[in-house]
Formats: sequence, structure tokens, C-alpha cells
Amino acid sequence: MSIVIKTPEEIEKMRVACRLAAEVLDYIEPFVVPGVTTGELDRLCHDYMVNVQDTIPAPLDYAPPGYTPYPKSICTSVNHQVCHGVPGEKALKKGDIVNLDITVIKDGFHGDTSRMFLVGGESACSIVARRLTRITYECMWLGIAAVRPGGRLGDIGAAIQKHAEGNGFSVVREFCGHGIGRKFHEEPQVLHYGKAGTGPTLEPGMIFTIEPMINAGKAAISELPDGWTIVT
Repeated sequence: MSIVIKTPEEIEKMRVACRLAAEVLDYIEPFVVPGVTTGELDRLCHDYMVNVQDTIPAPLDYAPPGYTPYPKSICTSVNHQVCHGVPGEKALKKGDIVNLDITVIKDGFHGDTSRMFLVGGESACSIVARRLTRITYECMWLGIAAVRPGGRLGDIGAAIQKHAEGNGFSVVREFCGHGIGRKFHEEPQVLHYGKAGTGPTLEPGMIFTIEPMINAGKAAISELPDGWTIVT
């Protein structure tokens, strides 16, 4: 599959979809408190997307090859969960860190974003948790700063890897950013590690996600029996 170059009209539709996805995160933020379950956060986000925004929750029933349909409308990854955490009856505790991953579909285009929340506030979380979230956020912005016409895809991963490993953390290899548009996952695969000056040349009209997954320990991961949740 080749990289899809979006037209100016498609880019504007993508802007709308991405803004709506970000608005879901703004909406849910006050509800991310000790005692709330990840299932309740999913229900609130689902209702907001469907009934307020008139958007479609892209993860619900999404089934890429080799996977069973995803059963919820958002992903909630708590503490050692790296990505694709399935919402359920787990109640958040003070000091937890939780990533909420939101993807909506509006007028046929996907908007994909996520945000890390420190439950109970920054002071409630451990020094390691605070440092991990800060370095990961910095990695994301360093990756974004490497995006420019004429640059190479490998520039993004190289910038992220250098900062993460330079601060004593590791980069998850098995999951990466991705192209996005009419489809949830398109080319290219955006690795969060690699060598600068390698990979496809970046062109105007490319749209992709940069979503570094950084571990405090080793980069190794495993999959839970639900077939979705990835943990360290």
C-alpha cells in the first residue's frame, strides 16, 4: 500500500476530525479522578461522540487482520499498560497514570489523538511516573519538530529514540505511529526509533500520527489474554 497524499479539501476535513477528537479529551478530563472506572470513562466518551458531536467512535468493533473486534469506543491504558487497554470495571486510584486514546470518524475521515492523565494530580504520582510522562511528551514534540517537506521518515524516530534512551528509558519497537485519513491505519508506519536520513521522503499532504510509547524499564512487551491490551 502506498502513502496517500491528501488534497487541500481532504486536509481540511482531517483538521475537523482531529479537532473533534481533541475535544473529547477536553470533555473527559474532569471525570478522570480517583474512583472512576475505565468503563465509565468509555461510556461518557461514547455518549459525547455519538450524541453531542455526531461522530463515530472508530475503535468500536474495529478488527484488523488477526484481531477480534475491539469491544469499546476508546482505549484506556493504565500504568504498565502500554496501549490498547480495554475499558472495564477497573477503578482508577490516586497516583495512577492513564492514557486515553480517542479516534473519531467525521464525514468519512479519522481524527486520532491521545492524552496522558496523572490521576489525583502530578503531586500524587511517583517521581518515576512524572519523569516518564514528561520525557515521553518531550519525545513526541521532538518527533513533530523533525517533520518537514524534504525530511526523511527516519528523522522522526531518530529524534525520539535519542531523547528517550538519553534519559534512561526505552522505546517500544512493536507498535508505531501510522498514516491516517479515510482509513484508521494507512501507510507509512512511523517508527519511534531509527536512523536519521533514512526512509521515505516527507511530502506536503502526508498525514500521520506520532505516538511514542516509552518504557521506564526494558522495551519488551506482551499481550494480555483479551487479545488487545499490551503491557510491559
